[in-house]
Amino acid sequence: MGHWWERNIVEPGKLPLLLALTAFVLTFLITRVITRTIRAGKGPFGNVSAGGVHVHHVVPGVVLTVVGGFGAVASSEHGLGSAVFAVIFGIGAGLVLDEFALILHLADVYWTEAGRKSVEVVVLTAALVGLVLAGFAPFGVNDLSDDELQDRGSVIMNVAVNFLFSLLALSKGKARMAIFGVIVPLVALVGAIRLARPGSPWAKRFYRRRPRARARSSLRAYHHDRRWLGPRRKFQDWIGGKPDVGPARTLERR
Repeated sequence: MGHWWERNIVEPGKLPLLLALTAFVLTFLITRVITRTIRAGKGPFGNVSAGGVHVHHVVPGVVLTVVGGFGAVASSEHGLGSAVFAVIFGIGAGLVLDEFALILHLADVYWTEAGRKSVEVVVLTAALVGLVLAGFAPFGVNDLSDDELQDRGSVIMNVAVNFLFSLLALSKGKARMAIFGVIVPLVALVGAIRLARPGSPWAKRFYRRRPRARARSSLRAYHHDRRWLGPRRKFQDWIGGKPDVGPARTLERR
């Protein structure tokens, strides 16, 4: 175990990334536990207000992210400072992305249906960082041999092709596959060759005069959503809490 740790984590300089990811996930989970106890009116915690304005935890999250990010850049790769600032950055990122939906909508949507976006973004971020930590490089550069890595043309061509796959998947309305495809190109390739989702830019451009393709696209999207929407919502509710039914409150601007 010690040899694996040294070879795969310490020597490649991935310890700060591991610490940041751990702090990120733990911060999100702890924050969700606290906010759920506040919502239920239990425990010693409560909302923080200053001058009559509710201070969301995205505010200290932004401060910690800035401090951790600049501190990590200014620190040596293998020093204690990089590890400390990585933890600070992970905590800040966890607080910020836990309220991603609030930033996106500029409204207090934390416990609404729109607030599910925060949970989705956190899970997606953790998964992508985990893949990078496991040794996957963006756009499949990790799949190249040492000789190919020394050839600049091979690297550029590999990145360009894999970027094209991700772009095609995105244009077909498969955002998750496009994002994961940046790290695992095979995922983007599958998204690029499959039917586009209804309403996607690809469907609007190329399926206008192809009624059979439109029908197949709609049917496949229906079956996919029927199969996975329920389990995904249950998973999000389990992690982040079940949303309320009601309008969101617009954030105050001062």
